[in-house]
Amino acid sequence: MAVSTGITTADQVEKANSTGLNPIVFIHGLWLLPSSWDRWTAVFEEAGYTTLKPGWPDDPETVAEAKAHPEVFAHKTVGQVADHYSDVIGKLKKKPAVIGHSFGGLLAQIVAGRGLSAATVAIDPAPFRGVLPLPLSALKSASPVLGNPANINRAVPLTYEQFRYAFANAVSEDEAKELYESFAVPASGKPLFQAATANLNPWTEVKVDTTNADRGPLLFISGEKDNTVPWAITNASYKRQKRNQGVTEIVEMPNRGHALVIDSGWREVADKTLAFVQRFV
Repeated sequence: MAVSTGITTADQVEKANSTGLNPIVFIHGLWLLPSSWDRWTAVFEEAGYTTLKPGWPDDPETVAEAKAHPEVFAHKTVGQVADHYSDVIGKLKKKPAVIGHSFGGLLAQIVAGRGLSAATVAIDPAPFRGVLPLPLSALKSASPVLGNPANINRAVPLTYEQFRYAFANAVSEDEAKELYESFAVPASGKPLFQAATANLNPWTEVKVDTTNADRGPLLFISGEKDNTVPWAITNASYKRQKRNQGVTEIVEMPNRGHALVIDSGWREVADKTLAFVQRFV
């Protein structure tokens, strides 16, 4: 499976193991590719870590390729992708810190709940079973997928207007257009349907073991103006995770939307994340 650099996941694991450094695993969410972490990996490597940014199974190498072949994203489930990342992490010689955004933030918590993470940062994470708030803005952000039941088996792109609302509402029009062209790709519809029904399905894959004593330290980062995962959702996730005996913290980034990991203010979020990781790893 290739990622944005053309380096396979196996190559990334081999490189990380050969360095002897503490590894950082980055997990992207829906409508983005591993390339969304390119600038972040440079920051963390400069700080003395080795980094991996494995894609979801079958992720295309580039945004252009993703737009040309959207069908490769279809049918991916939360459980399948969580198992994929658990398998990647299992091949590392050192337990990594795991950093995820959006559905990647949910996946990071699932991995941490399995005892596979040395420290975890969940940035505007998608909700898991037991997280109850459902603000109207979150419903509107998900409506391009959830509005059509047939999308459960499709790959669904966002129009610019949909991306502007769901991701880029806190940046200028020019920056929003640039982000859309540079980063936005189609996404599997299935995870959104799984998340939407998680509290109705006792057997859902969208669940996190919040009580595992080996979960490790966990930081939530919430964008104040995020329409897709508003504060109410992130804070509800934090309250459930706070029951864990490990360190659990939450911080809100003022005036930031769901694109906070890729927009012009990305470095502020990366520095906040790095400072947390450095306390424990």
